[in-house]
Amino acid sequence: MLTKEKVQDFLKEIEVDDLVNNLQIMGDDVYIDMTAHSPAMHEKKKLEAAMKQAFASEFGENVHLKLKIVSPEPSEIQQSQIKGKQIPGIQNIIAIASGKGGVGKSTVSANMAVTLAKMGFKVGLLDADIYGPSVPTMFDTEGQKPISVEVNGKNLMKPIENYGVKMLSIGYFSGANQAVVWRGPMASKALNQMIRDAAWGELDFLLIDLPPGTGDIHLSIIQEVPVTGAVIVSTPQHVALADVRKGIAMFQMESINIPVLGLIENMAYFTPEELPENKYYIFGNQGAQYLAEDLGIPVLGEIPLIQSIREAGDVGRPAALQEGSKIADIYTETARKMVESLVERNKSLPPTEAVKISTMAGCSPKAK
Repeated sequence: MLTKEKVQDFLKEIEVDDLVNNLQIMGDDVYIDMTAHSPAMHEKKKLEAAMKQAFASEFGENVHLKLKIVSPEPSEIQQSQIKGKQIPGIQNIIAIASGKGGVGKSTVSANMAVTLAKMGFKVGLLDADIYGPSVPTMFDTEGQKPISVEVNGKNLMKPIENYGVKMLSIGYFSGANQAVVWRGPMASKALNQMIRDAAWGELDFLLIDLPPGTGDIHLSIIQEVPVTGAVIVSTPQHVALADVRKGIAMFQMESINIPVLGLIENMAYFTPEELPENKYYIFGNQGAQYLAEDLGIPVLGEIPLIQSIREAGDVGRPAALQEGSKIADIYTETARKMVESLVERNKSLPPTEAVKISTMAGCSPKAK
């Protein structure tokens, strides 16, 4: 005969007794009220399926399990976290940041965007560096202006598109030689408009090229959109890595709590065109690797200092578009590792409003 003690012992055995709030037995019907580990719908469904399978295996098909699974109450920390509102159609929002300027973050952002587009993803790029926009130059779209389109009765900005990437930047609205002299709130408002009042359509990834540092713009982004993860760009020398620590610390603050997907070491070494196998560590060696190991985050890629990267950026055609080149291969591997890190993030953490990847384009989670 089925008894309450038997069921309680079994719940302890399968280590879910701490989740059970109420247990009642009426004949062959077992009524259990539980609280899931996570508020995520897929976690509740997973728990329900596991419970039913375990009960059927232990007590047979004649025992009917009546489950009621509720979401956990958010903790004080979760309640105080800054979380943005979902943008319809955008699956993953990746913030590309650096602790300091001059590390080539915009060049990395541009090349990551075109690489993801080549891999088959739908990609958008938001140039959030209000005071030093560089996306129009790097994508050969200087002088272009976003047009207004009507979507569901609302007038929105249509992003500029080139190389399969949809882009918005303050550089499309100000003249090439015009300085943007705005206080923080004004800059944040302009940025929010570019995010919210744009017809981005369906995107697998929206990359946000953040300005250097940890200031108003960064907080505005975090408040305005549900950032899925952050990618940090640094150069190998100690002074750059010291600032990277601060950038990573900002994303890991309890009130922000955005996963850092990994670190990209830019200008990792110099390779002359005539000696492609030679590596000269101008700014130091292995700096990012040591930092990443210390902080427990992966290194997504080491981008060399190659003349063609600078030349390609200056003429508005990112170097990653050079099919069969060494730099294209390096960026492809870096983008692949970023997607793998994102998949791991989605497996181990509850989803925000935007964590789904619609196509893996040949990527797979890292082997354990």
